Amino acid sequence: MSSTSENKPEASSQTASPKILALIATYNEKENICPLIERLLSLPIALNILVVDDSSPDGTAEAIQTGFGNNSRVHLIVRDKDKGYGKSMIEGMQWALARGFDIIVTLDADFSHNPAAVPSLVEATQNYDIVIGSRYVHGVRVSNWRFSRLLVSMFGNWYVRTILGMRIVDCTSGFRAYRAHVFRGFDLSLIRSSGYSFLVELLYILYRRKFQIGEEPITYLERREGQSKMSKRIILEAVWRPIYLRLRRSRQ
Repeated sequence: MSSTSENKPEASSQTASPKILALIATYNEKENICPLIERLLSLPIALNILVVDDSSPDGTAEAIQTGFGNNSRVHLIVRDKDKGYGKSMIEGMQWALARGFDIIVTLDADFSHNPAAVPSLVEATQNYDIVIGSRYVHGVRVSNWRFSRLLVSMFGNWYVRTILGMRIVDCTSGFRAYRAHVFRGFDLSLIRSSGYSFLVELLYILYRRKFQIGEEPITYLERREGQSKMSKRIILEAVWRPIYLRLRRSRQ
């Protein structure tokens, strides 16, 4: 695993029995979400699960309520305004911080992030403040991608690294584990990204605050069911946001 700074992570008692939350943002993931929740609940670590759903018309929230409505470890927020991946992540993180969780693990609902890798990310937080499930550290590990898609993803990471000067191999992975103390001292709601560029904006803020960031090798899989949520608007935001962040920094 590689690291981006030499600062030691803040010591805490969380290594004994941390409160862990798996945070998942969903939109039209009815076919995937219940099997994913079952997999997460079966892991050899104790964790809670929070699904933040953007009022999916396919019945994602209803499927969760039907399957896990009586499970005290499964939680659901249904959002009906100001939608988007970034906004859902912010609301979920604020929910977790308000309830005293020590570690927040973020992953996608479509099984592209293997839930079996969650324990290794959590374990790595003993040495790092943020752990990224990285597709590209120590080699490339993606499954069932077209070569053109792989090139676009690798170029996107190079683009972010070059503009923002971050020494991180996989800047755009959403499979991460955060120790809760990294969110102290700044207001998550100030993050402006609504789409997947939220991942870059948040990582850049934490990088500049000199937290210890590590990358844990994972194998990225193609989504199991459903369709990608990528759109032209999300892509344009992803292209523009690193430039905006760099310009804003240069003016400070």
